[in-house]
Amino acid sequence: MNSSYIKAKELLFKARSEKGFLASAENITNYKRIWARDGVICGLSALLDGDAELIQTFKNTLQTLANHQHELGQIPSNVYFKATNEVELSFGGLAGRVDTVSWFIIGVCNYVSITKDDEFLSDVFPNIEKGLKLLEAWEFNNNDLLYVPRSGNWADEYITEGHTFYDQVLRLWALRCVQKVRPSEAFQSKIERITEKLNGNYRKTNYQTPFHPKAYNQLEDTSYWVASVNPSGYQTMFDAFGNSIAQLLQLGDATFQKRGIRYAETLRESLPLKLVPAFWKPIKEDDDDWKLLVNNCKYEFRNFPYEFHNGGTWQMVNGFYGMSLVQQNYVENPKQVLAAIQQLNAKENYGFYENFNTKTGKAIGVPQCTWSAAGELLLTQYINGKRLIV
Repeated sequence: MNSSYIKAKELLFKARSEKGFLASAENITNYKRIWARDGVICGLSALLDGDAELIQTFKNTLQTLANHQHELGQIPSNVYFKATNEVELSFGGLAGRVDTVSWFIIGVCNYVSITKDDEFLSDVFPNIEKGLKLLEAWEFNNNDLLYVPRSGNWADEYITEGHTFYDQVLRLWALRCVQKVRPSEAFQSKIERITEKLNGNYRKTNYQTPFHPKAYNQLEDTSYWVASVNPSGYQTMFDAFGNSIAQLLQLGDATFQKRGIRYAETLRESLPLKLVPAFWKPIKEDDDDWKLLVNNCKYEFRNFPYEFHNGGTWQMVNGFYGMSLVQQNYVENPKQVLAAIQQLNAKENYGFYENFNTKTGKAIGVPQCTWSAAGELLLTQYINGKRLIV
């Protein structure tokens, strides 16, 4: 492996703890925690890399999350082990996190599929069932689509809310994973219903029973899956993470899949960093949505245009985007994405920053960020022919 890959893997080693992966190797209190989302993404990269010690750390991560699942089924956003042996749990900040349940399930199923650790699957399958039951409840209207509060997923200071596309495809991935390791007719039926709702509601077709008929009639044709539909209508920005997972799952007909990649590749090639931004276009001060954005932070505002979720560039997201290109049988494009990720991870003496300003290329957020390294590892292994279960 090249030096960049070695540095990325070294960072995962530095961020190991006996309870699982930490979000950063830096001594930053909020990142010295076992985060569900970050931990699973690091763990998936460990599985594809094949290193036994990193895989054990992933198992420990999953065990920590399972051990601290809420009695109602929530998987913690993060778990903090204090020096006094006290445990501090967070299930979200200004809103609870919905996506942690799906990430946990994806992590467990991929871990079991690759390691054949069936005993672990038996141990934590009740946690999976409890999580899936909670996701059913979070539909609220029994309509096969999760309802997610603003700030209820990885885009925790952004404006998307309602039936957010990212959370639907993530749940679909989780269900497909469960169906591979513990098949059942009930899971298969749910998979089919969710797939139909996603195909029908998140792009303009001739779907006869849209969730929100008035909004659907006004929806314009897009080359990608739109970000969300809620009672007020559609949020039609491009969500790179949601669309990447959809491409990974090969959701939609082949023509629309190709069209989506054409859109994303045109966007990627038009930008200075040659990577896709988290959401596009950036929300600016004179936009109607700015008021929703500027107040959506617990401490300090970070979503300036072209930064963080507001049009910022994340190596982790681009890792999944590159994986989706590989899944769709593109050869050169994922290599270009990987080279651009490596370039960003190497900045500031291999700083592995959280994200970058898409316009200026300035490093933003936390350094030594483990999922920035994981995005590089995942895509490298996908290009080398390794695969996760989807």
